Amino acid sequence: MTVDVKRGDDDLVPSKSELVEQIVRLLDIRLLDPLEVLLEGDDAVEALRRLVRIRAGGWAGQMVDGDDAAAAGAAIRLIAMLYPDDRAFDPPVQWWRTPLGAVVARRVGHPAAESVSYATAGAMLGITRQGVHDLVRRGRLPRHPDGGVPSSAIRDRLRGRPE
Repeated sequence: MTVDVKRGDDDLVPSKSELVEQIVRLLDIRLLDPLEVLLEGDDAVEALRRLVRIRAGGWAGQMVDGDDAAAAGAAIRLIAMLYPDDRAFDPPVQWWRTPLGAVVARRVGHPAAESVSYATAGAMLGITRQGVHDLVRRGRLPRHPDGGVPSSAIRDRLRGRPE
């Protein structure tokens, strides 16, 4: 699923309903479907599906409208639950164009990386890799000393803060 975004002041903002639907779908696939198989279709799983939908609305609200701490907390908890791994969270470039990816970029930046590649920065900003290169060349985005672009600079740009 890609994001249908509203453009304004360089902000990529998915609707809350798009975000809720992605969260519900991901939790259903990664958590509830396997639980349903394990419990052989127990009615408790349907109750959990209803609860997940209600809670997904709250998480989406925190990530879209909450203060920075609430937004970051909800985003990081979901990422930890949805993408458990022994390695740092490193989603494919196209993930940043999903509703969850767009909200995480705007509210947190990359949750596990101080800097990101130009390709990832472009996906987070909704522009091409070349567009990121041009922004760096013109001094509109800083270059990270280790290469790439600071994750915090992408987040700040998405939020409309001056570089």
